[in-house]
Amino acid sequence: MVVVTLGFIIDAFSAAIFAGFLGALFGIGGGMIIVPFLTAFLGIPIHEAIAISIVSVIATSNAGGSSYVEQRITNIELAMFLEVATTAGALVGSFIALLLQSWELFLIFVALLAYVAFASFKTRHTDETRIATGGFVNTKQDRLAKFLNLTGTYYDAKEKKDVPYAVTRAPEGSLISSLAGVVSGLLGVGGGIIKVAAMNIFMNVPMKAAVATSKFMIGVTAATGALLFFLAGLVDPYVIAPVALGTTLGATVGTWVMPRVKSSALKVAFGFLVIYLAYTMLAQGLALGFNVHLPGAG
Repeated sequence: MVVVTLGFIIDAFSAAIFAGFLGALFGIGGGMIIVPFLTAFLGIPIHEAIAISIVSVIATSNAGGSSYVEQRITNIELAMFLEVATTAGALVGSFIALLLQSWELFLIFVALLAYVAFASFKTRHTDETRIATGGFVNTKQDRLAKFLNLTGTYYDAKEKKDVPYAVTRAPEGSLISSLAGVVSGLLGVGGGIIKVAAMNIFMNVPMKAAVATSKFMIGVTAATGALLFFLAGLVDPYVIAPVALGTTLGATVGTWVMPRVKSSALKVAFGFLVIYLAYTMLAQGLALGFNVHLPGAG
């Protein structure tokens, strides 16, 4: 049982603000920041940290998602289409998480973070090029995307222009979103990191629209998994309160900043942060599972 002190509350609240801010910038719930911090620095067992994180994801989705809807960046039709597969996956992932050992969850989280870092660096200039060449709108839609009329337009405050786009590869996007749901329930991260990549890389959705659409979706996804963690008695209200408040505040600021900056610089900075977090989680997983201690891991 974690002893909640004033210092603990301040640390958790501060970390949650940072997580909520980054979550709004990248369309994630902030769990990939909160979970490593709670486990590595505050000593909370990973199953409890995941439960706390996935509940806070609901709060940050409400704050960030509503703001992006007001700014008309969110593609609501696309979100509803992808959410069906994502929610089903989240339920499966939550059951799996309750069956795994702590060190196994750590190593799964490391693999996820490694993927995010790679994708951030690889796609850092994609949006600027497609916007300049009209690549987002001049594309052939698959039959399902065309039937569902999955198109959109948003105003890019940084580029100072409207950006229309046509969604494609709808079946593939739905399949990847179901995987994102499994990740959400398994690791308490909302699945946004996978959904944003799926929409931006595979479905021809601009990064900012993908971020806003993901932010709209992750609250529903997280709520599905959070119910199981609550029934398992892993949600500590004294810890979740400062985390939820912090992520909400951070997300509110992040939704104002995101439309006004280039995605390339944000992706590079985020990639370096993810690498550091991956190393921290790897160190804990190896120590718990194999009694191997990496240097500089505390």
